[in-house]
Amino acid sequence: MQIVIIGSGNVAYHLAKAFNQKKIPIAQIFGRNKGDLEKINQELSIPYSTDQLEDADLYIICVSDQSVDLVSTLITKKDCLVAHTSGSLPKEVLVGAYRKASFYPLQTFSKQKELDYEKIPFFVETEDNQDKKTLLDLASKVSSNVMESTHEKRKYIHLTAVFACNFVNHLFTKAKEISDGQEIPFNYFLPLIDETVKKIHEIEPKVAQTGPAVRNDERVLQLHQQLLEDESLKIYNTMNRSIKTMYEL
Repeated sequence: MQIVIIGSGNVAYHLAKAFNQKKIPIAQIFGRNKGDLEKINQELSIPYSTDQLEDADLYIICVSDQSVDLVSTLITKKDCLVAHTSGSLPKEVLVGAYRKASFYPLQTFSKQKELDYEKIPFFVETEDNQDKKTLLDLASKVSSNVMESTHEKRKYIHLTAVFACNFVNHLFTKAKEISDGQEIPFNYFLPLIDETVKKIHEIEPKVAQTGPAVRNDERVLQLHQQLLEDESLKIYNTMNRSIKTMYEL
């Protein structure tokens, strides 16, 4: 099966690397950023192009959600399978007479960070059973966590991921701003962060909750409010209201 990956960003890089590690041949990586494509080629020895799209049986589109529909029009071949990697878009966003699918890896991707691809969940949605088998088999060569999913369910998977990853990372960023402002090394907080994440592997997140809001400790809450202002104060109050509501305090 001839596979072409379209894109040169974080998802394209890691998907190419995951396939490369499992000896799954990639005919080409196609994109507009020549510098990024050259770096991928240098590391993984995969042919690339910015202007000539190779013929393939499977095209995997790894670009931003805003670009998926436009990029999909570059594929004019009819007898092929095209899958995007978006967590929120329906497969029908793909524009073409080819067969359409979604091939969604649930992970936060950064080129600088090594990943254990075996642990990354993949969610597959297709138009027919043969394509479903093709993509499930392909994902299973990379990961041990593979399942079929509808677009409706995938929307909730992506929403959950935003809460569990993107929002949490933003809170890490705000926390670092506070520690930096007081010249407290942020690495001092890493054991706390590690233990917080470790706990939810063993305990339900709701049961693992600690802190002044769950204890209804108004003295500490008011003290913290005095130390904050503007956006950080709004975030602090919003989070504490949510915790209090959850635990009916």
